Amino acid sequence: MAEYSSWRNFWWLDVALLGVTFFMVLFGFPETKWHRKHPDELQAIRPSESQPGSDEKIAEATIEHAESAKVTKLPGLTQSETAHQDPYLHRGGPSKQQFKLFQANRHPFQSMLLDIWIPVKLFTFPIIQFASFVVSWSASCFLTLNLTQAQVFSEPPYRFKTLFVGFTNFAVLVGMFIGLFTAGPLSDWISMRLTKRNRGIREPEMRLLTMIPYVLIMIIGNFVVAYGYQNRMSWKPIVIVGYTFAGIQVAALPAIASTYAVDSYKPVAGSIFLSITVNKNLWGYGFSKFITPWTEKSGFVKPIMTNMTLVTLWCLCGIIFWFFGKRFRTWSRNSSVHRM
Repeated sequence: MAEYSSWRNFWWLDVALLGVTFFMVLFGFPETKWHRKHPDELQAIRPSESQPGSDEKIAEATIEHAESAKVTKLPGLTQSETAHQDPYLHRGGPSKQQFKLFQANRHPFQSMLLDIWIPVKLFTFPIIQFASFVVSWSASCFLTLNLTQAQVFSEPPYRFKTLFVGFTNFAVLVGMFIGLFTAGPLSDWISMRLTKRNRGIREPEMRLLTMIPYVLIMIIGNFVVAYGYQNRMSWKPIVIVGYTFAGIQVAALPAIASTYAVDSYKPVAGSIFLSITVNKNLWGYGFSKFITPWTEKSGFVKPIMTNMTLVTLWCLCGIIFWFFGKRFRTWSRNSSVHRM
């Protein structure tokens, strides 16, 4: 479109697509958020079955003190399968009420303030920060290709037309599909194996091992692109290996890191992704401002290798969370985010 029409038309097409997407979300997505009772609330509404003072005893046996308190069996929880407990599972659909633009809320202003405050609060949680930095710098590897491909391939010895420069992104797309179809199953398989070894107890940190092959893929891809650009190598290894590997890692590493964060703080999954997005966009905007002048001044190796080193650094922090992630989660066990 940029070559045969006008680059302005491309951006107007973006405006139209974003508009269609906005109205699809506004009118086509049902409201799925509803308050799930926390174990504290379930115990609080149970009828008193003993002498006065039993409420205080029940309150002490909460999830925050599960390691030291006696486990209290919650009503309705048995060893039977979920499908046997809920005959309506997989048989229902969203109601018309869920498609309304505004949903009834007892405390609308409090809800809006919480939607603003919770993502800010999550910035103080180490696990959320780890996920944010992994996602942000992994995405910046992909951003590097977007910001340098025309700069490189439109010049000698390549002299690609705008159309063919755009075609190189198909390698990234193929890599993304590979990452999407491998990261999830591999992560689940590793978690399942480690859960069996841990006597059936699953920990969120078990997913972190899945990052190892994708970190190696990210490193190789960045080396190929950086030295391929610098030495004006054939476009084939740069695109087929470098660009494809960039697509694999940008689909896999953010998914694994963000899933680890969600596993740790499930009630605030939406706010987690908002915090991650703020971090990613802030770094991405700054990165886009200095990457082109830097490559013009110092070549491609230093900027791309520096960015790769930072991605590796944040991913290596996964070692810290592998050993101390449970302790970090313990620090926030009494936080209100578990009762949202």
